[in-house]
Amino acid sequence: MKIDSDFSTEKQCIVIDIGTKYTKFGFATEHSPRCIIQTQSEIDGMIVTDFYNCIDQQKLTLALTKFIHRLFYKHALIAPKEKKVIIVESLLSPTKFKETLAKILFINYEIASLCFVPSHCVALFTLGISTALVLDIGYKETILIPVCEGVPVLKLWQAMPLAGESVEKQIKNQINVNELTAEKSTNDIIEDIKVRSCFVTKLNRSKNLVEGKDVNPLTTDASYHINGEISITIPGRVRETAYDILFEENIDEMSITTMILETIKNSNVDMRLKLAENIFLIGGTTIAKGFKARLKEELQEKVNSSKYQNLKISKFKFHIAPVYENYVAWLGGSIFGSTNNLNILSQTRENFLKENFIPDWPTTHTRPKVEQ
Repeated sequence: MKIDSDFSTEKQCIVIDIGTKYTKFGFATEHSPRCIIQTQSEIDGMIVTDFYNCIDQQKLTLALTKFIHRLFYKHALIAPKEKKVIIVESLLSPTKFKETLAKILFINYEIASLCFVPSHCVALFTLGISTALVLDIGYKETILIPVCEGVPVLKLWQAMPLAGESVEKQIKNQINVNELTAEKSTNDIIEDIKVRSCFVTKLNRSKNLVEGKDVNPLTTDASYHINGEISITIPGRVRETAYDILFEENIDEMSITTMILETIKNSNVDMRLKLAENIFLIGGTTIAKGFKARLKEELQEKVNSSKYQNLKISKFKFHIAPVYENYVAWLGGSIFGSTNNLNILSQTRENFLKENFIPDWPTTHTRPKVEQ
């Protein structure tokens, strides 16, 4: 149901979630983004895709400026001048990226105000709860942050460079991509294969496949057609095991499963059960068929091992997102944009030009005074 608001379309607050792979754009109080586009920009014929890890400040500024222009004028078809803007960000986003984006929006595009909100916190607005274990599995990495009464517990955060990109690498290494045409990039095709053909298998079947045992029924091979001319075969084994990389433990015995258990283990005793019963999955990778069921199986097996048996947790509960997981955080930003907190936590253009400062969540909109 759409939230009642005094905003008109022209004055409505803009909500942008800049992900490492896709960016979501829309207006506050609306239930879904107006557009979802790839996070990339072209500079001198070269495609820049990783804004967050761009070391060259000049290159980052130019890439972001072009990207924001394309986002507003080509896809959203509105002028950003004098608009209020919310940026849904990861709490682990580089400060350089945040400061560069703020300067571009305030100086180049003359927006009225800007507010950065953490994705792990605002995602809970969509559920109407304030405490949960929020696991964000995007394209480049997996980030786990527990939120207690609306406050992120940063001392317990966990992150791993395992996410959608890792799954795509598994697929690419196991199928023949030599025949793919240049009309569509190999990466786009691999991503499409991942979404259309692959799924997360059950824990027992995964173990049997790893051990080389026969499984029944066998997963059928799938044909993937390119431009109606070329067809490649996706083996059933690849379709079924591509996502297993997310559950395999690394040399430090860490995986998505152990990330959750370690966070619960290191939290206060009185919070452990509440976190175990309030797990919230966000990010595009979690949409994969069978993902939630497999994660639950993995957690149940691990928690009964000698390493975690002292947790005294018998079951894990997952919240069901009200929308697709890939834009849950955006929707949380949309809900936040319809509240009075927006004006309290936003930085205005006037104050930014005067102080050159962007507050962190959830500090006030002015720079803290430092005693001399």
